[in-house]
Amino acid sequence: MPPSDGLRAALPLLRLRLPRLLLAVVLGTLSLGSALALAAVSAWLITRAWQMPPVFDLSVAVVAVRLFGVSRGVLGYFERLVSHDVALRAAGGARREIYRRLVYGPVGNTARLHSGELRAGIGADVDALAELLVRGFVPIGVAAFLGIAATALIALISPAAAVILAVCLLIAGGLAPWLSARAARAQEHCGRQHHSNRDIAVATALDHAPELRVAGELSLLISEAQIQQRDWGKALDRAAAPMALAAAAPTASIGASVIGAVIIGIELAASTAPTMLAVLMLLPLSAFEATGALPAAAVQLTRSRIAAARLRELAPTRVPPLCASIAPMTDAVPAPPAILRAEELWAGSPGSVGKGAVTIELMPGDRLMVTGRSGSGKTTLLMTLAGLLGPQSGRVTLDGVPVGAYGEADLRRRVCYFAEDAHLFGTTVRDNLLVVRGDCTDEELTAALHRVGLGSWLERLPNGLGTVLHGGAEAMSAGQRRRLLLARVLMCPAPVVLLDEPTEHLDSADAHLMLAGLLNAADPLLGPGRTVVVATHDPADHIDCPRLTLGVTSTPHPGPNIPTGGIY
Repeated sequence: MPPSDGLRAALPLLRLRLPRLLLAVVLGTLSLGSALALAAVSAWLITRAWQMPPVFDLSVAVVAVRLFGVSRGVLGYFERLVSHDVALRAAGGARREIYRRLVYGPVGNTARLHSGELRAGIGADVDALAELLVRGFVPIGVAAFLGIAATALIALISPAAAVILAVCLLIAGGLAPWLSARAARAQEHCGRQHHSNRDIAVATALDHAPELRVAGELSLLISEAQIQQRDWGKALDRAAAPMALAAAAPTASIGASVIGAVIIGIELAASTAPTMLAVLMLLPLSAFEATGALPAAAVQLTRSRIAAARLRELAPTRVPPLCASIAPMTDAVPAPPAILRAEELWAGSPGSVGKGAVTIELMPGDRLMVTGRSGSGKTTLLMTLAGLLGPQSGRVTLDGVPVGAYGEADLRRRVCYFAEDAHLFGTTVRDNLLVVRGDCTDEELTAALHRVGLGSWLERLPNGLGTVLHGGAEAMSAGQRRRLLLARVLMCPAPVVLLDEPTEHLDSADAHLMLAGLLNAADPLLGPGRTVVVATHDPADHIDCPRLTLGVTSTPHPGPNIPTGGIY
């Protein structure tokens, strides 16, 4: 898709308020129109004063000069207020829409992105898209209106001078912005390419200096990095050439327009009033004031296109409607136990290559431990079982119903997914637990905290459950945070519980005890009626539980309802 199409597709995110945007353009046009009128009246006043006109004429002209001077500043101020209001409202609306798409859209669209990329997209990229309104659309609209008005005024005096002015305005307002945009794209391209190559060479030299020195290749690699740096400088110089031409084009256009006006004015001196000749020669200077912002507008347009492409990758154009084939359940009514099956399941993020197929059948109350080294796909498998990621092939069902057929609310009441990096809110302890079930009593919350080993911690809090966790996770140690999140899982009524590294950051002894409690159906921690799948890097050889090891041929321990399958 061409960049312009990508920008056009991203603009609906802003939910433009066209009346306000048009008002900003009108105010900007009136502001610079005041400058144009100020130049015309000043030219008339300068040439008329030596003719000793009536004092009244001079007084009116002086008042007009003051009026246009003041109105230019006042109208410019209100134009800034309106345009920035439009931009800020548009940015806020875009962020709300992106949040909505991230929340209700496929999790796979964002699961592959780092939190830094999400923050950059929601922050800087949205700002770059919204700034197009202030630094792009408004200057373009103002320049178009003012250029037409200035050319029309000059045409009343001299059509030839009007033609010259129109050509020069097109050069300053068309050629210069095009060259600026070309330079911006070239700088963006060469910067991204050469920075990447240079950084790779430098990182390799720093990380493997001893081995490279022994092999006699360190100096070669350093030379390569220096060559990349020089190539980058040369590429920047080449990219700067269009920018230099873009900077020179407006000045050359102004000079050509003024010279043309002077030549034509000399030819008209015998038949035209001196005041009109002064207007003819001074008015073009003000006409080019609007075109001065167009090169920056073109650069902003280029940056907004790049930001729009990133935003379209971050958030899908359409959010698929949530399926309501199964009615959602209330907090007070737990979902019935269900049989969890994965049939020839290939799990993976969009665009990834599957590592193998697994088949799992878990009856209500079954336990399963998923082990494997980092990067083997434990988190991906659990997210697929939870319905957060779509399978590459195969299917996941609850009581024979594909997980994708459930409504979002109903699925979350049937399947609880405990993420390794689950979020803690900067609010009270009580509110951090009630997010999974809003009808819990304080007695239930306190009991859950005691069951995960946070009883003494709760007793030391100044306000108990009402204590605010300032900064969220920063208010607790890593182990306390993990236990609090486990308490949140205990409050969730879902009959299927998927836990990703639940004992991370706990000391070895506590981790073994907690893991044994989670994977023992007879333990009261989660109860015998819930299906529990735990992904952990801890081999936990002391726990007798069916297990699935990812990255190698599956060799589960003997037991009922064990997983089967090949390489994952």
